[in-house]
Amino acid sequence: MTASKLNRYGTLITILLIAVIVTGGIVAWLRYSPSQPIEISLPQGQEWQGTIYISGNVTNPGFYPFSSRDSLAVLIQEAGGTATSANASGLRLYISEPGAGEAPQKVDINRAEVWLLEALPGIGETLAQRIVDYRQQNGAFRNIQDIVKVDGIGTTKYEQIKDWITVAD
Repeated sequence: MTASKLNRYGTLITILLIAVIVTGGIVAWLRYSPSQPIEISLPQGQEWQGTIYISGNVTNPGFYPFSSRDSLAVLIQEAGGTATSANASGLRLYISEPGAGEAPQKVDINRAEVWLLEALPGIGETLAQRIVDYRQQNGAFRNIQDIVKVDGIGTTKYEQIKDWITVAD
């Protein structure tokens, strides 16, 4: 083979590769669909109120009151906003049925295991383990305010969970 034939084959292969890359790019661009905004709509004329549990990519997951006048953006702001670089697909919303169990079920911090304590708003695995460790070292909590004695739980965290915890006799 001569150099001119090799040069022609090289040029032909280069043109073919460019065509494949451009075609692949066009196909990928046509198939791309950006995430659609989340929209919740309620029938007109009905006033809804209840509790919503917001978790996932938010700063302060937990239960929040809502009404039909609240937008999703307002509810997410109530939960401290989205975590850094979060997208909406990582959010989870659980809306309680109207009239269903107005009083929340409370967690007995003197008996709950780590996995149950983790269900409390803002309590992760580490804090849950600290609660259990504190209870084992110091005995049962006498009242719910004693939970602030656990390392990592201050008044802010206590205010978040005080409606969700109890101590049994």
